[in-house]
Amino acid sequence: MTRSRRSAADTASPTANLGELEQLVLLSLLRLGSDAYGAAVRREIEARSGRPVALTAVYTVLDRLEVKGMVRSTVAPATGARGGMRRKHFEIRPAGERALGVAYRRIQALAAGLEERLAE
Repeated sequence: MTRSRRSAADTASPTANLGELEQLVLLSLLRLGSDAYGAAVRREIEARSGRPVALTAVYTVLDRLEVKGMVRSTVAPATGARGGMRRKHFEIRPAGERALGVAYRRIQALAAGLEERLAE
């Protein structure tokens, strides 16, 4: 009996568990839209969450999410402003939006009725 081999992108489901940094990265991609590249994602996370994050960690998560089929990357043409270097842009795919929606609803369900205790 042989098993069929499927990639992680084939098996990504809307109920896939996302880690905290994965959620922050996906939320940043949604906010940044076409301006989403590694350094911008890092700045967005740090500005909105107050959490410092290494650029290498952001790229590790982006690569992992791409393997899971939740994000897609494209390489932009080189520009003079970047000394001829090209920039890798990322966009959230439908599987990523679904997984993020599931994670968001789980947090909402867990926090329901605790708003006063959780407010600062």
